[in-house]
Amino acid sequence: MAEYEVNGVQLALPDAMLTDRIRDKLVSGGYEAHEARAALMRLRPGQRVLELGSGLGYIATLCAGITGAENVVTVEANPHMLPVIEANLARNDVAGVTLLHGAVTGQAEGPDRIGFQTGSAFWGAHIATEDARSAAVIYVPRLVLGDLLARYRPHVVIMDVEGAEEHLFDAPWPDHVRSVMMELHPARYPDMVIKRIVDCLSASGMTYDPGPSRGRILCMRRLRSA
Repeated sequence: MAEYEVNGVQLALPDAMLTDRIRDKLVSGGYEAHEARAALMRLRPGQRVLELGSGLGYIATLCAGITGAENVVTVEANPHMLPVIEANLARNDVAGVTLLHGAVTGQAEGPDRIGFQTGSAFWGAHIATEDARSAAVIYVPRLVLGDLLARYRPHVVIMDVEGAEEHLFDAPWPDHVRSVMMELHPARYPDMVIKRIVDCLSASGMTYDPGPSRGRILCMRRLRSA
């Protein structure tokens, strides 16, 4: 079991899940650095957080340290990562974070389970495409974004879902969401998808937030009333 400290957060990962690139990011402190910067810049005590794509539980832990573990919900599709995340949350005394298992979609109608493609590196796993190798596809619970937003009423939504964001911006977002922070994956979809994401959030009363945006991390914030 490899153990690291990133930004004051203790993280451990089984040796079998460790690749050279993941190790380099953890050792250098570059693991999810832009996402962490955005969260630390904008999150305030008492705000509710919904994170899509837990990774190692790093961002959820950072958020729990600011707003309280009881205010953080994190969602992970890869079942192999669930015990890793739970252990890292406990390791940092934020086991009160709510951890949900499932892949998030925007469609209200559909099967209860959805194909999910795993890989050699945990951070590259994603909702399965039509050309996915069947041996690498597992079926996980399907969670609907609208249901999650209605149930947990987050003020801040953070997501890194390896391209699945393409399907999460077909309808307006509710007013209680004040900030959205996401990693874009332009290699997985055409530029028009990014335009659609920005247009959807703009129509929902949000604007581009340049402060925490960095590289592929796009941040949007709700406009203040005049």
